[in-house]
Amino acid sequence: MGDRILRRRRAAFAAGLATLALALGTAAGPATAAPALAYVALGDSFAAGQGAGSYLDACYRSSLSYPADAVEKKSVRLAINAACQGSTTEVVVATQLERLNKSIAVVTITAGGNNLDTTGLLALCTTPGQEAACLQGLQARSIALAEAQTGSGPLFQGLVTMINAVKAKAPDARVYVTGYPLLFHSPEPGSLQETVNGLTLGLNAVIEGAAATDGPEGAQYVDVAGAFLGHGIGSVDPWINYNPFAPGPDDFHPNAAGYRAYHAALTAAGAYTA
Repeated sequence: MGDRILRRRRAAFAAGLATLALALGTAAGPATAAPALAYVALGDSFAAGQGAGSYLDACYRSSLSYPADAVEKKSVRLAINAACQGSTTEVVVATQLERLNKSIAVVTITAGGNNLDTTGLLALCTTPGQEAACLQGLQARSIALAEAQTGSGPLFQGLVTMINAVKAKAPDARVYVTGYPLLFHSPEPGSLQETVNGLTLGLNAVIEGAAATDGPEGAQYVDVAGAFLGHGIGSVDPWINYNPFAPGPDDFHPNAAGYRAYHAALTAAGAYTA
């Protein structure tokens, strides 16, 4: 009798140890991380990262761009940054959608500025002796924006066509379309700088309207102008490149700090979370 009791106690003790070991092993094991979201970035030089330096190719794609900043957080896996400097909405549709498919979870787009050639206009307006051409360019772009703000015209239609093309190729993706920062800090009333900032605000309004065309099933607009407040050209800590003494291709584009502001705005909008 005593041996049987002892054997039962030993068996119970062993079973208890096994249960405890299983519980401890389960508790100590690493939590399963959520899989990284498949991510594609599209657009123009602002999506490529021009202005930040550390360029990877002739498109001015940078290792300091906002898509690259997103990858560092490990919540997304960048399938491709297809953005390229100079791209219009039509170029995005024609050349950048190849990697989109049903497996893509997140798409970001920064495009529309080149439809108005805003960088070219700024280069013209900062060239001595081009005041008349600058004024004509500003007037033409104001007319184009006024037309686009009514939901018509080539700029608005180009944006809508681009967004629809992205949704068709990546039907399960969340699509985020960004605006552009105001380039100049506290411009004088009536100045060229104030006019350019006004054009940027108009462009952002058109992009926001195009993103909302299909309602919740369309794209989400992400404003970045607020993130750049206090950091335009002429501020103490500018996040926009401009060197009037040595003009270059990076002028009027964000620097690395500016692209971190883009990343922060997209993060706040939920672009990089499951």
